[in-house]
Amino acid sequence: MEKIKIGIIICNRYHNCTGGKCLRALHQREGAFDIYKNKEVELVGYTTCGGCPGGNVEYAPAEMKKNGATHVHFATGLLVGYPPCDHLKHFAKFIPEKYGLEVVFGTHPIPQKYYLTHQNLGSWKSTFMQKTIQATLADETIRLAYD
Repeated sequence: MEKIKIGIIICNRYHNCTGGKCLRALHQREGAFDIYKNKEVELVGYTTCGGCPGGNVEYAPAEMKKNGATHVHFATGLLVGYPPCDHLKHFAKFIPEKYGLEVVFGTHPIPQKYYLTHQNLGSWKSTFMQKTIQATLADETIRLAYD
C-alpha cells in the first residue's frame, strides 16, 4: 500500500485547536482526506499559519518536507472561519513553487453550522472559493456529524 506523508496548517485564530475533527477525518478518510482512501497516511507536521498574513507558511513547509511530506493540507478552519482566509490563493502558488509540495484545501468536512452561515453570507460565491471548498463539501448527514 502506498504511503503518503502530509502536513496540516491551521488558521492561527484557532491556535488552541486540538485537531480532533482533522484527525478524525484523516482516520476515517472523510472530507479532503478521501483522496487517500487506498493509501497509508502519516501526519508529519501540524502547525498554525502564524497569523495574518501567514508568516509561518513561508517556513513551516520546509520542516514538513524534511519530514517527508509531499502534501500540505490547509485546514478546513481556513475555509470556514469568519471571514475565510484571504491569503489562500497566494499560499497555493507559493508552496508548490518554493517547496515542490502539493497543496490541498481542507481537512475535515465542513460542519453544517458553518455551511449554512456561509451559504447565507455568500462567502463562497467566487470561482476560487467554489473550487477551494469542493473537497470538504459533504452531504448534510456528514456535515451534521462534524458540527
